[in-house]
Amino acid sequence: MNHRVIDCLVNVHFGEAPAQPRWMQAVREDYFKGPKSMFDPVDLGRLLEEMDEQGVRRAILMDSLSKPSVTARKFVEARPDRFSLAVGGMNLLRPMPSLRELVAVVNSLPVAYAAVGPSFWGDGMYPPSDAVYYPLYTKCAELGLPLCVNTGIPGPRIPGEVQNPIHLDRVCVRFPELRLCMIHGADPWWDVAIRLLIKYPNLRLMTSAWSPKRLPESLLHYMRTRGGNKVIFASDWPVLPERRVVPEALALDLPDDVRDNYLYGNAEEFFFSEANLDDQEKT
Repeated sequence: MNHRVIDCLVNVHFGEAPAQPRWMQAVREDYFKGPKSMFDPVDLGRLLEEMDEQGVRRAILMDSLSKPSVTARKFVEARPDRFSLAVGGMNLLRPMPSLRELVAVVNSLPVAYAAVGPSFWGDGMYPPSDAVYYPLYTKCAELGLPLCVNTGIPGPRIPGEVQNPIHLDRVCVRFPELRLCMIHGADPWWDVAIRLLIKYPNLRLMTSAWSPKRLPESLLHYMRTRGGNKVIFASDWPVLPERRVVPEALALDLPDDVRDNYLYGNAEEFFFSEANLDDQEKT
């Protein structure tokens, strides 16, 4: 095996709930056509087996401040060499308790990034340019902690306009120190996202929840030309298994160095660089 991968978005918490909400079931059935086993509890050994099989050296596990994942934190504590956390679930309408808790988690566990999905809270009323996000932006910039923001129309039947990447234009202008990443692609606004990536050095895009073979040619062209250091791989496992998406990524028509950056190097630099970790250790 001559490739290496960092999977930047993995879900191990689905099986912790006795039942998934109807909207999650609809996403599985109607959007991804996934098996019922998608929501089963996750065995650490089986996950590591799939990671090893596909050359995945590290995975970032989704967690939440509002409902911490016992499984994610257990896996991170058991194998900090293989796993880090992505922390969401902030209450942005009453931000201070959440921000204090975020700092506490960052100081106690390996956290790769914070995450927020504009369509998934506040009834989809607050685009990322709204000032309600500013305390989170400020704190992440202070911590040197990357922030990932959902972009593109979401799978669930909830409002999607707030996830148009154009809303990040003002954010990048006002917070140039903030490491910011669009996640879950940017469909149908790929060209807007690419234009923003060209414009702002602190912005990245993650292709989580996207089958690599379904990525638009415009994004692949950008990766081959100006954007070799800007696009980051992720599966959204188990929604898309690594056994499916890693081979698809390896088959993309990309130069070897661009493919390596997409699968590994860009995530290593953006989420795990020494400068990033040093900033967090100063808090």
